[in-house]
Amino acid sequence: MSFSKQGRRRKIRYGIRKKVVGTPERPRLSVYRSNKSIHCQLIDDENGVTLAYASANDENVSKDANKTEQSKEVGKILAEKAKAKNIETIVFDRSGYLYHGRVKALAEGAREGGLIF
Repeated sequence: MSFSKQGRRRKIRYGIRKKVVGTPERPRLSVYRSNKSIHCQLIDDENGVTLAYASANDENVSKDANKTEQSKEVGKILAEKAKAKNIETIVFDRSGYLYHGRVKALAEGAREGGLIF
């Protein structure tokens, strides 16, 4: 039985979400990657609240850089916002995407910003 790309990603995402749960002390870093940009947010699943959000569409992100470099900047911006809210440790939810390229760059940027996975 074969799945479409979206069906395969959905199946992987549900498997990840069974295991990865965000708490107020250790929120979940959720990633969404589109063809043009990348978005990420810190989520407290117990209360159903988004604690911080960053995107490649933000003003602080360089529009001249390529998408991988933009992803790294987005990770750093999110780490700054998390530090402002006294969040240091998180769990990473790659949302069914491979840990490669832009998703990996975002995670590295967040680590450089001071977040602990």
